[in-house]
Amino acid sequence: MIRKFNVFLILASILMLIGVYMLKFSIEGTAAERSALQAHIAEQEGQLSLLKADWAVLNQPAYIEPIVRRHQAELAIEQVQQKQFGAFADLPMRPAKPDTAAMDALFEAIDNGIDPIDAILELEGIE
Repeated sequence: MIRKFNVFLILASILMLIGVYMLKFSIEGTAAERSALQAHIAEQEGQLSLLKADWAVLNQPAYIEPIVRRHQAELAIEQVQQKQFGAFADLPMRPAKPDTAAMDALFEAIDNGIDPIDAILELEGIE
């Protein structure tokens, strides 16, 4: 009886030892993947900062101006004029008072269960 119990304990300890080593190797593999990913992320961040620096150089007006001058005649490029954007005077003014009668009629129609969109669709002959 005791001999069987000792054999069982020895086998159980061997299985647990194997389990612990498998867990150890699994954790080491995960740590290696993590460090590889961190190195890859650091490399990509370095490339991104290099690309941002290149973009900043390429967007400088001193770099773009000669290119624009070279192609200005072929592409019919002109500088933007302020009149192309319009003026504040062209914007319509806000009405002094809102049309309260129309709003009251709309709310009464909604309270009475009339859908104003359905009424418009019926007038247009869509439904």
